[in-house]
Amino acid sequence: MSTIVTDTHSAHDAHDHHDHHPKGIKRWLFTTNHKDIGTMYLWFSLIMFFVGGSMALMIRAELFQPGMQIVDPHFFNQMTTMHGVIMVFGAVMPAFVGLANWMIPMMIGAPDMALPRMNNWSFWILPFAFLIMLSSFFMPGGAPAFGWTFYAPLSTTYSTDSTALFVFSMHIMGMSSIMGAINVIVTIMNMRAPGMSYMKMPLFVWTWFITAFLLIAVMPVLAGVVTMVLTDKYFGTAFFDAAGGGDPVLFQHLFWFFGHPEVYIMILPSFGIVSAIIPAFARKPLFGYASMVYATAAIAGLSFLVWAHHMFTTGMPTFASLFFMYMTMLIAVPTGVKVFNWVSTMWRGAMTFETPMLFSLAFVVLFTIGGFSGIMLAITPVDYQYHDTYFVVAHFHYVLVSGAVFSIMAAAYYWLPKWSGVMYDTFLSKLHFWCSLISVNILFFPMHFVGLAGMPRRIPDYALQFADINAIVSVGGFLFGFSQLIFLAVCIKCALKKGEPAPAKPWEGAEGLEWTVPSPAPYHTFDVPPVIK
Repeated sequence: MSTIVTDTHSAHDAHDHHDHHPKGIKRWLFTTNHKDIGTMYLWFSLIMFFVGGSMALMIRAELFQPGMQIVDPHFFNQMTTMHGVIMVFGAVMPAFVGLANWMIPMMIGAPDMALPRMNNWSFWILPFAFLIMLSSFFMPGGAPAFGWTFYAPLSTTYSTDSTALFVFSMHIMGMSSIMGAINVIVTIMNMRAPGMSYMKMPLFVWTWFITAFLLIAVMPVLAGVVTMVLTDKYFGTAFFDAAGGGDPVLFQHLFWFFGHPEVYIMILPSFGIVSAIIPAFARKPLFGYASMVYATAAIAGLSFLVWAHHMFTTGMPTFASLFFMYMTMLIAVPTGVKVFNWVSTMWRGAMTFETPMLFSLAFVVLFTIGGFSGIMLAITPVDYQYHDTYFVVAHFHYVLVSGAVFSIMAAAYYWLPKWSGVMYDTFLSKLHFWCSLISVNILFFPMHFVGLAGMPRRIPDYALQFADINAIVSVGGFLFGFSQLIFLAVCIKCALKKGEPAPAKPWEGAEGLEWTVPSPAPYHTFDVPPVIK
């Protein structure tokens, strides 16, 4: 995929006169500029990453030894619930939306996002959603304590009154996601530069285009199921109450019909990021561009047909179990195509190992490990052994931490020079990588073994035979958590412009329109659309 860019100089000349933008607090409150909104999303997601991470450290501190040490069991359950919700909806998803806001207009040669006022609104409702959710800690009975999947009847019959705040904040987050997704789709369909056909778009744009359709499809399902929880709890309905003619398993079907595509919403943009970074540092075009696009679409389509693999132990009919088992194995095929293409891109490339490449390589290896344990969980008969144990926790953290989070960090290191205009501290960035890589494996790999040995998840206390491995896991958790302070330091140094000035194209092998504009990227990128030949 080669894009030859012409006619961007006139745009640069125009910037010398028109690069004015509002200053102070009003700039951030009322901005409709895609870069400002992207920046706010990214800082917000970093803050929530540390908030959710501090809850994870509390969980691991309690589990360092058997017995109750630090917190009571109810507060422990509040921590597990809020950690999951904040990491999924507050850290990973807003980070990807921030990257989309920053990069998609620059990658397709658009002047801005298509619906800029809605863009501002979709960001600014997010902080309020999370303030509402976090305020539930100060309610009688405390925050929600029913797990981030809020299964009925835990969330309907046995929960405290903070459930109402939880439901309201989930609605607001869902509105934000839907508005962001509509904006991405309209921008990509209507604002591409002349000559940029769909099959010339960078893969990051493609993966987000497909992700946006997933968001629009499944967020209303989440809205429906949280509303049913609300009416069951406060208005006397019985959607999930067997005594009133409802069925708690109906909740699981609805939740996972949203929840499994949601997992792909959190990983497809990662594929796009890694597909941009690996060719840049292997100095080769991406192997099999078209097959990557079709594989992404196949994963998105199949993600609607695998939800009940979370429910093998609920007593599904054998035929249904077989169907979902085979569908889950089938979705591994397009994912395998992607891994094959990344490895083929690196094959015989002139590879260098800058920080973005290191995170991308770690992503490929560790995400693949997470994929293999996913295949194990897909096998119905053995899932009875793995279900609700720490094996599942290990599986999805390999996918979402060393998968989604590592790819977000790779993206940050890849585009930071373009965002800030300065080169970041290479020593600190590599220190961050090695500390994260080692500690993330100390943290999550041993969980496979305690899970296989039968340790249930979401418990504040455990049998003595699991003590040694849990101590190791907790040490890994604290190492990983504190390693992220290095990342914060790198980001703050760049924000304060402490570093060498970055050239327009800091990475020799990087391709794409975003590298044709100066660093830092001007406030208005393209006054004259670039022409793609």
